[in-house]
Amino acid sequence: MEPITLLTVVVLAIFVGFEVVSKVTSKLHTPLMSGANAIHGIILVGAIIVAGQAGDPWLLAIALLAVVLATANLVGGFVVTDRMLEMFGGRKPARPPAGDAAKGEQP
Repeated sequence: MEPITLLTVVVLAIFVGFEVVSKVTSKLHTPLMSGANAIHGIILVGAIIVAGQAGDPWLLAIALLAVVLATANLVGGFVVTDRMLEMFGGRKPARPPAGDAAKGEQP
């Protein structure tokens, strides 16, 4: 494929992805993030396999970069999912101050 064709596909994918994700209601974000995390895990495994079989130093460097980026994407997805799940949880009761409140001790 020509580079201009590849660039056109990437730009269109960015626009379509932005439009699709921005239209999703907040109740569906957590299940969609969980599914996306599963896909990112598969991408990470593929990047590790490619890095393990790389013979050319340039290919190895690109594969290791793919492993780093896929790992960051996977971890970030789990962090965002965890924060969204905290939003749906109830409020936690306030913690009492440190020290024994019954004896009147100060921390």
